[in-house]
Amino acid sequence: MRYIIIGAGAVGGAVGGRLAEAGHEVVLVARGAQYAALRDGGLRLRVPEGELTYRLPVVDGPAGLGVLRADDVLVLAVKTQDTEGALDAWGPAPVEGGGTAAERLPLLCAQNGVEGQRVALRRFRQVYGVCVWLPATFVEPGLVSAAGSPLTGILHLGVYPHGTDETARRIAADLEKSRFEAPVVPDLARWQYAKLLSNLANAVEAVAGPVDGEEALALVERVQAEGVAVLEAAGIAYTSPEEQREVRGDKITLLPLDDAPRGGGSSWQSLTRGTGTIEADYLNGEIVLLGRLHGVPTPLNDLLQRLANAYARERREAGSMPVGELVRLADEAVTAVENQRSGNQRSGNQRSGK
Repeated sequence: MRYIIIGAGAVGGAVGGRLAEAGHEVVLVARGAQYAALRDGGLRLRVPEGELTYRLPVVDGPAGLGVLRADDVLVLAVKTQDTEGALDAWGPAPVEGGGTAAERLPLLCAQNGVEGQRVALRRFRQVYGVCVWLPATFVEPGLVSAAGSPLTGILHLGVYPHGTDETARRIAADLEKSRFEAPVVPDLARWQYAKLLSNLANAVEAVAGPVDGEEALALVERVQAEGVAVLEAAGIAYTSPEEQREVRGDKITLLPLDDAPRGGGSSWQSLTRGTGTIEADYLNGEIVLLGRLHGVPTPLNDLLQRLANAYARERREAGSMPVGELVRLADEAVTAVENQRSGNQRSGNQRSGK
């Protein structure tokens, strides 16, 4: 199989580079400065064993490949907010022997959150989800850092919305030969919703910097507690921290990389690169959406969604809000919701004559 990595950033670059290192055929898809850097200098993958350079085919869209091959696997590794554009471009691409990519080729959604694969299923017949556990950094065109050792990442995958098949097992076998663990599971959503809970901290990190102090850690705990309350109200299952630790163990240890400090996760990296967009609508915003659907207040996630979007839109510096200020805003948001609920309750009692 040939792997076409749509979005050769942190996740896509790390997966594509490791697949190429293991001898698999890989094509990288990128835009703008990243496309130019990959085309001119190759993919530089900085990993614990050193910096590796891969001179791989690079295109900025399906036209660069002409007719796709019947054995191609499309790996969608763009941020969720860029999913629609990628599907618009790749879905109609012709495949040798007839038909289009949307009709004939498997699409692997290697993205945070849970919405990208749902959007993809509207277009593509064969959609596979991935729960991405892959610490990687992309802030400089052409350079991706992945500090995990001995494994680069753990990628649970399965058929979306549920199940397994032979294609998933073949892809997993290729990943297993490329410094990843790739369990094929029929209940992938359980892993993805657990990852969603951990990703709720991304906006805190993006807005206020590293989550390593007592104030920041306490705030993240409150934000994630909102997420847990929402998932339970919605009846959505997710893997427990104990099950996650049992599976991951010490398989991924972050090692220091020369000249490549890990500044932050995916949302922090988006702000650092000044992309103008961020994935908060599909992380904290997913919890806000579910909360509204099931009547659970989510003032903290609502606040973080709005702040992260404002930081991206206005291209503010990542981590520039003092954590104490963020905590103050969070407390105000919670108090406002509590006051509103109390006011609504008093109004209801007055109308009922109580």
